[in-house]
This record gives sequence, structure tokens and C-alpha cells, in this order.
Amino acid sequence: MLPLSLPRLKHTTSGNFFLMAGPCVIEGESMALSIAEKIVELTDKYEIPYIFKGSYRKANRSRIDSFRGIGDEKALRILQKVAKTFDVPVVTDIHTQEEAFLAAEYVDVLQIPAFLCRQTELLEAAAKTQRWINIKKGQFLSPDAMQFAAQKVIDSGNDRVMLTERGTTFGYQDLVVDYRGIPAMQRFGHPVVLDVTHSLQQPNQSSGITGGMPQLIETMAKAGISVGVDGIFLETHPEPAKALSDGANMLPLDQLESLLMKLSAIRRTINSF
Repeated sequence: MLPLSLPRLKHTTSGNFFLMAGPCVIEGESMALSIAEKIVELTDKYEIPYIFKGSYRKANRSRIDSFRGIGDEKALRILQKVAKTFDVPVVTDIHTQEEAFLAAEYVDVLQIPAFLCRQTELLEAAAKTQRWINIKKGQFLSPDAMQFAAQKVIDSGNDRVMLTERGTTFGYQDLVVDYRGIPAMQRFGHPVVLDVTHSLQQPNQSSGITGGMPQLIETMAKAGISVGVDGIFLETHPEPAKALSDGANMLPLDQLESLLMKLSAIRRTINSF
């Protein structure tokens, strides 16, 4: 497992995978805090290094009337409160150069959305914040092509890079994960994450609302741990059907413990050889 060093990141010597998890988007303070509290309880129990995830703004939406956020600074302050309340690092996505510098004042990890992974000026701006940068692999790119995205950040003076697999476009309304891509990207020397829930999206539905296959979350996560991924990314919500964004492919929060228990057992088994 490749090392990941972040302030407030606990259980880093456990030998376990790290987890990036939380709601798709920050819907409010009480919701974010309650989700974080539950995940912190579970990750402490299973000794999993944990980074709270929540988007402060959603930019890539199918329809103009889709929910995009409660307000940038309001949501960022909630992310900051999660970090301070539970003593965990937090991650959020950014979409422009200006957002990089704004979000970096509140969070530990800046995430580059898959559709933006080739945007040079965005990667340069993110790098200059000296935060960890999580670059999601474009649905249209091979794993090998991600070395160039990572190199843009490094050449801009920041070697704190991780790469995330989130599926490759397969036809018009489906994605597929090629698990060969995980060791392929690990060869570049960066931690590699499997974004389980977004890999199960079914985009471009005729309704304009992205679908998903959450029943396969456990299957996909187990496969990722089995091939040695460094981290797991997933979105979770107490009531996915009522979530304001991406509910179709989120894991119900009450199913998270069973999943983490199984993934930790697989990791321990692999580490024992």
C-alpha cells in the first residue's frame, strides 16, 4: 500500500486501506455532522484511515434545475466544522482556478473531477495551494494517460498527488471498471483510489437524472481491495432516495458497517501473505 500522510489522518499504521466517504453534496450542517459521526465511529472501530468527503458545489449536472449547493462559503464552513469536530481531514471537488484557492482555505484535499482531469490551469492552481490533490481519471482516458495529469501537479511544485479510478465510458449509458488500471496507475508512485459509487453510475438517462446500480457496491469494492487498491471512495447517505444529488448510486449509511467489516477482512487476509 502506498503511503498517504495528512494532518488528522488516523490509523495510518494499521495496514488497512484508507476511506474517502460522505454525502455527494453538503445539504446542511446537521446532515453532514451526523454522517461524519457515524463514519468516524466505524472507521475507528475497524482502524481505517478516514477522509470525510462532501461537495460544497455541484457543477456537472445534466439539467439546469438540478440541485447544486447551499452556497459556497456556507458549505465550506460546514466542511471545516466537520474537520474540527471529529479531527479528520476533509476533501471536496473544485472546478475552476478561483475555487482552488477558496476551497484550500477550508479543506485538506482538493479533488479534480474526472471531466476536468486534463485542464492544465486548474491542475496548476490546485498544485499551488500545496494541498493533497486527488485527480479522478477521466471516463475517456486510459490509466496510463493519468501519469501526465499527475505530472502537471508535480511540475507545478506539489508532489502530493493521488489518482482515482471511477470507470470508463462503455456505450452511451454505462461505465466499466478495468481493474488492470489500478496497478497500472500505482506504477507512477501515487496512491490509487477506487471510486466505487461513481463507477456504478448510469449517466445520460432520458430523464436527465443519472441512474446507478448500488446493489453492486459491495462486489466492486471487494474486487478493488482484492487487487490492492490503496483507498476506497464512496458516497453514502441515511436515505439515498431523498438525497439532493446522486441518490441513485449511493450506499445507504446503515449498510456501511457490513461493507467495511468485509473489506477490512479481505485486506487483512491479503496482508497476511
